[in-house]
Amino acid sequence: MNITVVKRDGQKEGYDANKINLAIEKAAEGLDDSIAWVTQIASELELTLFDGISTQQLDEAVIQVALQNVKDDPAFDTVAARLLLKTLYKRVLGDYDAPEELKELHRAHFAENITRGVEEGLLDPRLTQMFDLDRLAEALEPSRDDRLKYIGVVTLNNRYGIKGRNGDPLEVPQYFWMRIAMGLTLNEQDPTTQALRFYEKMSKLEYLAAGSTLVNGGTSYPQLANCFVMEMQDDIEHIAKTTRDVMWLTKGTGGIGLSVTKLRAQGSPIRSNNTSSTGPIPFMHTIDSVLRAVSRGGKKFGALCFYMENWHLDFPEFLDLRQNSGDPYRRTRTANTAVWISDEFMKRVQNDDYWYLFDPLEVADLNELYGQAFSKRYAEYVAMAEAGELKMFKKMGAREQFKAILISLQGTSHPWLTWKDTINNRAVNNNTGTIHLSNLCTEICLPQDVDNVSVCNLASINLSMHLIDGKMDWDLVHESARVAVRQLDNLIDITRSSVEEADFSNEQNRAVGLGVMGFTDIIERLGYSYESEEAYDLIDEIMEHVAYAAIDESANLAKERGSYKNFEGSRWSQGLVPFDTIDLAEADRGIEIDVPRTTRLDWDALREKVKGGMRNATLMAIAPTASIGLVAGTTPGLDPQFSQIFSRSTSSGKFLEVNRNLVEALRERGLWEKTREAILQSQGDIQGIAEIPDDLKQIYKTSFQLSPYAFLEVAARAQKWIDQAISRNMYLETRDIDDLMSIYTSAWKRGVKTTYYLHMKPRHTAEQSTVKVNKSEQVNQGDGSSAPRKGFGAAAGSSEPAPVAAGAGAKKGFGFGGASKGGE
Repeated sequence: MNITVVKRDGQKEGYDANKINLAIEKAAEGLDDSIAWVTQIASELELTLFDGISTQQLDEAVIQVALQNVKDDPAFDTVAARLLLKTLYKRVLGDYDAPEELKELHRAHFAENITRGVEEGLLDPRLTQMFDLDRLAEALEPSRDDRLKYIGVVTLNNRYGIKGRNGDPLEVPQYFWMRIAMGLTLNEQDPTTQALRFYEKMSKLEYLAAGSTLVNGGTSYPQLANCFVMEMQDDIEHIAKTTRDVMWLTKGTGGIGLSVTKLRAQGSPIRSNNTSSTGPIPFMHTIDSVLRAVSRGGKKFGALCFYMENWHLDFPEFLDLRQNSGDPYRRTRTANTAVWISDEFMKRVQNDDYWYLFDPLEVADLNELYGQAFSKRYAEYVAMAEAGELKMFKKMGAREQFKAILISLQGTSHPWLTWKDTINNRAVNNNTGTIHLSNLCTEICLPQDVDNVSVCNLASINLSMHLIDGKMDWDLVHESARVAVRQLDNLIDITRSSVEEADFSNEQNRAVGLGVMGFTDIIERLGYSYESEEAYDLIDEIMEHVAYAAIDESANLAKERGSYKNFEGSRWSQGLVPFDTIDLAEADRGIEIDVPRTTRLDWDALREKVKGGMRNATLMAIAPTASIGLVAGTTPGLDPQFSQIFSRSTSSGKFLEVNRNLVEALRERGLWEKTREAILQSQGDIQGIAEIPDDLKQIYKTSFQLSPYAFLEVAARAQKWIDQAISRNMYLETRDIDDLMSIYTSAWKRGVKTTYYLHMKPRHTAEQSTVKVNKSEQVNQGDGSSAPRKGFGAAAGSSEPAPVAAGAGAKKGFGFGGASKGGE
């Protein structure tokens, strides 16, 4: 084969097959059947080569050939990840042969790369001033990169890694983890020692900070907070200021929740100029345009969710915001929507009663009330409306509106349903005002007003790294929770948002949200079905341990650093913990909250401890972890498996994912080779494959095959222990509106605070192609030439999974747009 390869410096050399084979062999070390894989990848690679191929194209071609075989064995993903890492090491550190040389290169170049980042204005100058860089360099462990899957390496490099002003990458993965750790210890008395502690946890993927922290940690623009929750006031000056604040927060990569409930309705009088209001919809459209104009971190559109209470007179138009048809100036194409629902409304739905819509100008106090106080005042306004004492109102059936909400949800995946009274009645930080909305991803529950833009800072424990030899390592869980809480508390002192009200609220309340990811990953490894009592009990126990350690550590930090400023008067100061608020919410509602009340740890001792002080107003929230879950190589949040084999499109490309747990389970029974083709042909659905035993079919149900009530039970069990909320995605096969009413009513009855996207099963499936394909025919371009094939790392898109048949993409159905835009 007479192939010439063009090197980076422009020199040419002959293609050396032995050199490529050696690189593939090294990438396959320690994996079964590695010699056979070397032969397979090398032979398929030759079909992609062409004269004049660059070294970079050659590297990419080898990786893509490995990736296209992932459907046959997930270990090909490991080979691809190692090959990609090798190319990254060469670009950042230089060439090497042995692991010892790689470790030495990491050590030798660390300080100079940090220094270059500072000199180019990319990194915080304190990184070269406050740390013992030699000591940090000695601690770097490049062997930990082997924990990353291919999509994790790509995500780290493309989305989070620092690039020089000339576009060259400055970071390999271990540099990245150390830089983030350094950026989160700038307030410590011994920053080097504490950075090593944070590095140990994150580099082992035991927990990960959330997206904004990973983008900006240690940089010259330390906007590290993830979630901002704000309320627009019914005042033109504040509307303008809110628009400005959205621009700044979007620039800093923050995800935003914005309540528009206070804005007067369309047609409501404006006394200052004797005209009438256009209502909130045009202002929402304006902000939607801002999100598209100011991209987050220069990488994608801004991310925001509008919230409105469903008694607002303009709520029917709010429901139409995400519709494709209609006046484009009264639609939002980028922003999401969510409805803020009271217990009063849910009771009226159950009783088939009437529901009244009002102009906020006439019922201004409703927005600040919740629970029984809201119900009482709402009834008074109903009486006033019927007596002709209110100028603007509308009367409709409560069930009629509930169905309208769910029809919109089914068709557009909006608005998300969130429950105002459950959130407020279960808040332990209830002494600083009413909670008017949640955040972009529905897991944050913080009070806000004109002087406070609430802020929350996130991290997530990777449960898959805490399942050791078939058992949860509770000591390791507690350690991870404690270290993560300290890291999150540090973040509050370091971050800057460019919005005074946000920095003020952050400093006053020090709210953090520690969550988990990888729940489905571990129950599969344990042999539990997602819809089993074993799974329900496990998430109950996990969240109890995480909550206990997080709360205890915050109390410890209060002794070391002082309580948050609004601690006095909170339920914490009364010795209450999140579990205790279930009874409070139940008593106010007057209807039982359907969740078991089992406990396992010594909560009485902790109740006494928290009376003495808490460092943080909130401790827990489960985010979607859509992006950091890719880095961690585990399932996102509490979500089930979407499919056993599917293509995932992200901003970094398109990737084929195969459920390694299923492959391993089938291999243990000698069934993988026998059933692999059938699984591919069925697009990752194993339920109809006769050779696969029923017990495995039960464990490996996919998201649309599970009962939606299982999603609610998992959420309800976790919500017992969480002071904030959960990004609870829902997956439904049914399109019956009565079924949807029953499901979402059940969520309310079980005490679930919020729900997130509703994914409806697509009406169309993937276009089928043969599983076995002639690869040489694929490469032929039709003009006698050939070029490297692009596999599952080439195309860009959103970050939604879609089922895939071999060689085919999938048509997307309802509710699949951009489900991982924020809340990482």
